[in-house]
Amino acid sequence: MQVAKPVGRNAPALKYDILSALTVHALSGDKHHQRSVLRIIALITTRYNWRNNELSMGREEIARLWSVNERTVKREMAKLRTKGWIAVKRPAVRGRVAVYELDLKQLMLDTSDIWPIIGPDFLARMSDEPEADTNVVPFTVKAAPSGPVEGDVWTQVQAILHGRDPELWASWFQHLTEADRAGGTVTLMAPSRFMADYIAQKLSVRLLAAYSRVDPTVRNLRLETAE
Repeated sequence: MQVAKPVGRNAPALKYDILSALTVHALSGDKHHQRSVLRIIALITTRYNWRNNELSMGREEIARLWSVNERTVKREMAKLRTKGWIAVKRPAVRGRVAVYELDLKQLMLDTSDIWPIIGPDFLARMSDEPEADTNVVPFTVKAAPSGPVEGDVWTQVQAILHGRDPELWASWFQHLTEADRAGGTVTLMAPSRFMADYIAQKLSVRLLAAYSRVDPTVRNLRLETAE
């Protein structure tokens, strides 16, 4: 599988491929799923900066674009963050709206089941190795972490994180251990305070998104260290 980076001479075609995957993925679900995916498509086509991977919009503007109230926007954006499709790049501050970024890798992973429906040419483009001088970032899924998967939530979470980004997993997530999971909160142990703080600040959304696929009751993370 490969994930498109929509810049350079092939950018227009790559953007169409991403939007095509999203559209057909939406049509494969029920009306609630279709509406949710249509909303992120609206954000992409109206405000998304492909080159910088930035979506700079306030809640009020999103509500107006979606024809909903701001409470619905808050709820829908939370769902998109849980899916791992969108993340806060820079939080809102006084006088400035929040800036979001899209995780195109996760988005394409989640739509991969409908690629054959679009056609063999689309499937080939998404699955083949990129040529040497293209702006396509190859995504190779290495072997998942070993261990008992059936009934082992943490091993499944680790496998999801590894599949999304093996390099990131090797640098950060593989060093964590699950100490406790109860009442919707997971406590993870890190080998150092620096690692615990960094993951809590920068990578907690990815962890929650992975947990939501295995145990949807998990809503909060706590990073601790033995130090």
